[in-house]
Amino acid sequence: MSERQAAMDAFLARAGWADAACTPVPGDASTRRYTRLERGGIQAVLMDAPKGEEAPGEPEGATVELRRRLGYNAMARVAGPNIEAFLTVAEQLYVRGFSAPRIIAADPEEGFALLEDLGRRDYACRLDEMPELETPLYEAAVDVLAAIYRSTIPRRSSFDDRVWTIRDYDEAALMAEADLLIDWFAPDIGRSVDDAARSDWHHHWGKAIAALRAHTPGLALRDYHAQNLFWLPDRTGQAQVGLIDFQDALFAHPAYDLASLLEDARRDVSPELHDPLITRFCAAAGLARDDAFDAAYAVTAAQRNAKILGIFVRLAKRDGKPHYRTLIPRVRAHFKRDLSHPACDGLRGWFATHVPEVLE
Repeated sequence: MSERQAAMDAFLARAGWADAACTPVPGDASTRRYTRLERGGIQAVLMDAPKGEEAPGEPEGATVELRRRLGYNAMARVAGPNIEAFLTVAEQLYVRGFSAPRIIAADPEEGFALLEDLGRRDYACRLDEMPELETPLYEAAVDVLAAIYRSTIPRRSSFDDRVWTIRDYDEAALMAEADLLIDWFAPDIGRSVDDAARSDWHHHWGKAIAALRAHTPGLALRDYHAQNLFWLPDRTGQAQVGLIDFQDALFAHPAYDLASLLEDARRDVSPELHDPLITRFCAAAGLARDDAFDAAYAVTAAQRNAKILGIFVRLAKRDGKPHYRTLIPRVRAHFKRDLSHPACDGLRGWFATHVPEVLE
């Protein structure tokens, strides 16, 4: 038995789940592992987040230069091995009536958490079975985003004695993510980006990101899409949408999670729903649906899709997960559409010169 397995068994014993039947849950793009447990007809999910398997996250109060030296997780403000991030954000959402998993037991030092099981059928599965539910399910998901935006979430909170500070989605983090496109995606299609082109890239992104300052930031869960949402019809109101995978939450422009939902890398959201859902979100969030919001939406969607294009190539080439390549055409289509907005004119011109394939 490995040391990790022994530690897991000890944690489950302390939590009173030593005799549970265990079924592994298919993994995602992270280093976290999940196991579904069943005991006496009750189900739970074990999160196994080993401390040593990811690059360090950002230390409290770190400068941008220190973040750069620590690597991508710190630069992009990814929680990395800090399970405290998940636990504290989950608690803040749960006490406000959102359906984040209830925490049954946790050992942050060891990197284990035993969580309420929200079920096996996420939005994507539900919609495969019942496509006629697309409109009401997406309307509910948008309403939850607006409710989260209206909520007062503290920057610094704790779970038991573990404290976590939710950071801002600052320009350094946005740029570190966008750079994944020129570091991974561009070389993968045979395009190299020299120092002068990289400098222009940063210049155009800096101008585009200015559009995000037009609105007050709110909590962005940062990976809000159909495979991370669960339909819970037995609950009411905002609790009908189950939420997972929010450990990397930051304070960001309110369009960020909306773009993540509508420009899903894994499924096509019906195009005729996009505009009404954006309007619905703005109305529920107390924001004007105007040129400023549409510009910010286009920029934040473009930034997210630039990141995803780079990440999917990195997952395929560095991490041995080639199936992510099958998702790239959809993301490229989203990205091309985002770049067509006038707020992205400079970026579109950059691609026309340096990576024209993106615009084809």
